[in-house]
Amino acid sequence: MTIAYFDCFAGISGDMTLGALMDAGADRALLDATVEALGLADEVTIEVRHETRGHVGGTRVLIQTVDRVERTVPALRAVAAIEAINRLSRAESRLHGLSEDELHLHELGGADTLVDLMGAFWLLHALEVEQVYSSPLPAPRGNTDRMPLPAPASIRVLEGTGAVFESADGGRELVTPTGAAILAVSAKFERPAMAMRSIGYGIGTRETPGNALAIWIGDPVETNTDVAVIETNLDDMAPNLVAALCEDLMEAGALDVTVTPTLMKKGRPGHILAVLSPPELAAQLADHLLRHSTTLGIRITGARRITADRRVVEIQTPLGAARVKVKELGGKPVDVSPEFEDCRRIARQTGLDLREVMRVVSEAGRKELGLG
Repeated sequence: MTIAYFDCFAGISGDMTLGALMDAGADRALLDATVEALGLADEVTIEVRHETRGHVGGTRVLIQTVDRVERTVPALRAVAAIEAINRLSRAESRLHGLSEDELHLHELGGADTLVDLMGAFWLLHALEVEQVYSSPLPAPRGNTDRMPLPAPASIRVLEGTGAVFESADGGRELVTPTGAAILAVSAKFERPAMAMRSIGYGIGTRETPGNALAIWIGDPVETNTDVAVIETNLDDMAPNLVAALCEDLMEAGALDVTVTPTLMKKGRPGHILAVLSPPELAAQLADHLLRHSTTLGIRITGARRITADRRVVEIQTPLGAARVKVKELGGKPVDVSPEFEDCRRIARQTGLDLREVMRVVSEAGRKELGLG
């Protein structure tokens, strides 16, 4: 899965987003196609060039309009019925006390806004981005042009999204409503662990050093995760009931359940039942264990877990199609395991021993993935 991380150290605007995405590898021709698809070729001209802001170099996108048309919200939706437009219109409606049908979005109602919004989503799609993440957003305090900072329209657009704001200097609007709308409908406000493939810098209008937006494009990476370990000792519960309990715990959301034979006090044989649980399910699984086993008490500890990436792929083998689970580290396959149910099906169909089928599928999987 491809992900994008918006590093908004100097804020975000629509044109900065377009520039950063193209600087990260998106094709400029898609931006021209956006203008054509929106029917705005007579209103819009686009210039794309390389500029620097201090030590930061990147792509600057200048969208110029002629015979500016201020569209009402219904007119905007007729051209581009997207959630970003809905968020902008709701924010402006609340600020100005007008119904959305009466509302003109003033500077947000022009063709440049449509190109910013639709272009950003088209470029993200072209880069095959499936999830967007965002850094905290800079939020200077004060007033500019008789308007409080952060800008009320931007704050309203981001309302309820989980956006994180950090204090910033400058006394200028750093997060525009258009930039806020792009994040509001697409971003999670957290920093992912990722293997970066490319990075793009979108240059802002002001010639202030560092005035740019960075967008990182890459792949998610599994990292250390917290888990809860729930344990109990059992010495008076029938084995078949223990087995059923394990199955029920897995269905209830446990990550893994193990049973280890042990020797209890006075030489009694028993079992240690251990449940690996997501932290948020620990209380629920502990309650299930207390209610559906003979135990009188349980132990819960926290642990760190490191996991390899995994994916399931279908391969062609001498015995037919079968799935294998691929173990990956650093984005590269390191091992494969045959899917048991597929191998069992092939064994029944061919009359071959199950162990032989698993060997053939495993060898075919390793060969197809270049593991020898």
